[in-house]
Amino acid sequence: MGYIIYGAGGVGGTIGAEFFNAGFDVTLIARGEHLSALQNHGLRYRTPYEDKTLQIPAVGCPSEVEITPSDVVFLTMKSQHTLEALDRLRACHGDDIAVVCCQNSVNNEREALRRFARVYAMLVYLPGQLLEPGVIDCHAALKPGVLDLVRFPGQVDDLAQSIAADLRAANFSSVASTGTLRLKYAKLLMNLNNAVEAVVPAGEDAQRLRDLAKAEGRACLQAAGIDYASSDEVSARREGVFASGDIPGVARVGGSSRQSLLRGTGDIESDFLNGEIVLLGRLHNVPTPVNTVLQRYAIRLAAEKAPPGSVAADEIWGAVEAERDASQ
Repeated sequence: MGYIIYGAGGVGGTIGAEFFNAGFDVTLIARGEHLSALQNHGLRYRTPYEDKTLQIPAVGCPSEVEITPSDVVFLTMKSQHTLEALDRLRACHGDDIAVVCCQNSVNNEREALRRFARVYAMLVYLPGQLLEPGVIDCHAALKPGVLDLVRFPGQVDDLAQSIAADLRAANFSSVASTGTLRLKYAKLLMNLNNAVEAVVPAGEDAQRLRDLAKAEGRACLQAAGIDYASSDEVSARREGVFASGDIPGVARVGGSSRQSLLRGTGDIESDFLNGEIVLLGRLHNVPTPVNTVLQRYAIRLAAEKAPPGSVAADEIWGAVEAERDASQ
């Protein structure tokens, strides 16, 4: 069984590196300067324990790699790029492919299932970052990540068990579990902070925005009848296997949305994180002024290629108040 990592950023690059280190057949699909660096110089992979360059095969499109029904494709791109990736994958290789949505948000699996019969949802706790072409940093002090999975929408089958076993052999903490989606929804609540981290400077206002965004998220999930793991369950799953560490001379710059702004990619994942809560709020008549404003400003900053933390907190509070007034 081979692994194709479609999206070789912080998450995908880390998974590809660990699979490669463990002797698995792995190919990366990347783009732009990052692809050129991977092909010409290899992947430089830095963790608290090692700094090595790996010669992992890398291509720019699914058409450039052979994918058989026994192979597994990990989708590790940001959610805003999922539809294009799924359509390319199907156009090149048909619909008899096992697809693992190793991504934040909870929308990717439904889109994948429209196109492929074998779709797996994956919980992702993995502190990887890509800030420089060809270089992946993973600030993980214990296991490089927690990667649980389930066949979507909720079955543990033989392939899920095999993928989890391979991930464990590659030094990840991974189980095939029917509780994966509950943990993914809990992770969604955590990821509402990504836009806060991207939009406003750190401090008390950011903490308050984070708390309010999560409170809106919980209200929307409850209104929609969606079950999610408690904070105690999340802590128990991460205990002893997930912790951040230091890489000499390499700072951890923050979550994936902040990384998108730092790299000036021109896009950001907020429509699928804060936007998921906004969607549920509109469907179930739950006000979501904080998430609406965070989504709006994150999208604007990405389009303008503005630096993270460049909006004053007072401006955000004013926009939130205006959004509250408009929704009444």
